[in-house]
Amino acid sequence: MTAKITKLTNGHLLKDGQLTLSDLWISSETGKIISPQSAFYGSGSTPDTVIDLKGKIVSPGFIEVQLNGYNGLDFAKLDGGFEQRFAAVRRDLIKSGVTSFTPTMTSSIPEVYQENLPHLGRSTSRIASEGTECLGAHVEGPFLNPERNGIHTKEVLQKAETWSDIEACYGKDNLKHVRYITAAPEQGNMVNLIPQFVSRDIIYSIGHSDATFEQAQEALRAGATMVTHMFNAMRPFGHRDPGILGLLGQNPSRPSTPTQSPKPISPISSPTIKSPSKRPSSPPKPFTLPRRTLSNGSSRTPTPRSSIESQRRSPRSSLSMSTSISSIPDPVPDPPFFGLISDGIHLSPPTLKIAYSAHPSGAILVTDAMPLTGLPDGVYPWTNGENIIKKGSLLTLEKNGRIAGSAISLLDCVNNFIQWTGCGTVDGLRAVTETPARMLGETRKGRLEVGCDADLCVLDQNAEGKLTLRQVWKFGECVHAA
Repeated sequence: MTAKITKLTNGHLLKDGQLTLSDLWISSETGKIISPQSAFYGSGSTPDTVIDLKGKIVSPGFIEVQLNGYNGLDFAKLDGGFEQRFAAVRRDLIKSGVTSFTPTMTSSIPEVYQENLPHLGRSTSRIASEGTECLGAHVEGPFLNPERNGIHTKEVLQKAETWSDIEACYGKDNLKHVRYITAAPEQGNMVNLIPQFVSRDIIYSIGHSDATFEQAQEALRAGATMVTHMFNAMRPFGHRDPGILGLLGQNPSRPSTPTQSPKPISPISSPTIKSPSKRPSSPPKPFTLPRRTLSNGSSRTPTPRSSIESQRRSPRSSLSMSTSISSIPDPVPDPPFFGLISDGIHLSPPTLKIAYSAHPSGAILVTDAMPLTGLPDGVYPWTNGENIIKKGSLLTLEKNGRIAGSAISLLDCVNNFIQWTGCGTVDGLRAVTETPARMLGETRKGRLEVGCDADLCVLDQNAEGKLTLRQVWKFGECVHAA
């Protein structure tokens, strides 16, 4: 490929918690954001192409961490042409602004995991024309609580007692393709297996669980750092036992109530637009265990340690000289990241606002989109022999009307989230860029910094504040324009 440097000028860049009118230099040779000073003064390079964005918003590419299928392909179903159809999904999905994703496999029999997981591992090439980059698989099940199964088939759910049970399900050699797992920590011996996932750089997410608040805290202490689709398929909030939702109440800082949705940006009168949501100057960082860098440049949280020294430093451990070592309480874990489905079906607007207000820096928007996404409305067969009715973005089981996932785009989730929570454009976009990148330990994704991958979304915003996708860039190349 011939080296090509593109200068995007007159765009509002999403950087440092604000929208700033500035330029962005990207290279299709390296696929990264580059420094204009280094390019010009270091090597005498000038842009091959200059594009005037005329005040449009430039965001990092969207990251989708819960997508069950697309355009008729179910990631958890055996398909003779799976590899080819998955490649087609990636080429099509990027047109929605999703530049990276973790394809989700819902609860299945072991044979399905062992057949499909090798195709869902991390992308090894950096070719823009291949479409959305795969960051590894998300296995949602089968180690779920049958009382909170949602639409997961109860007959395939399992309990894990030993690590051998995990390997027997997914396949020992397939675990390297798994980026994160959703499982119920109260089932079987799962809570004691969490450190083994973490030590293998597999993120553990609490989900489809009937865990009490204490059980959820125990999972966080063991190394869990994420909650799958908060509120859905879990123990309801109670004033004496808040359940998994109570983990968000551990946030040491109390954010101010989000304001109303902001007016659309004005590129001429306001070169720098800060987020209208007043956030703490130093927002809490979810699960602040030390991270180690991997060979691929990403980082993951290692197995948590509960040393006496860290316990003594805990602000909640005010001890007298006579306190015995055995009575030192465990440190209170930091609140986890958490997924929210802002489709207006899974969660009401006030519910979204409550969760976001409790822990804004941990909110991750997901679609939980099903394979029917992109298909016409109608009745379709589901993997358990039942039928699903698709009507717009609403998917329900035909026999009882139970919610069966969504068929919404991630950008629609962002627009809904901004409108319903009043979080503002910056924080709405952050929930599909920087925050999921931090959850996954992707240091080269989710930010518009020099050295980060040049994965971008260029957006318009109308008078009502609604965002519309205009361009998608992958590795420094424009792969979609509307």
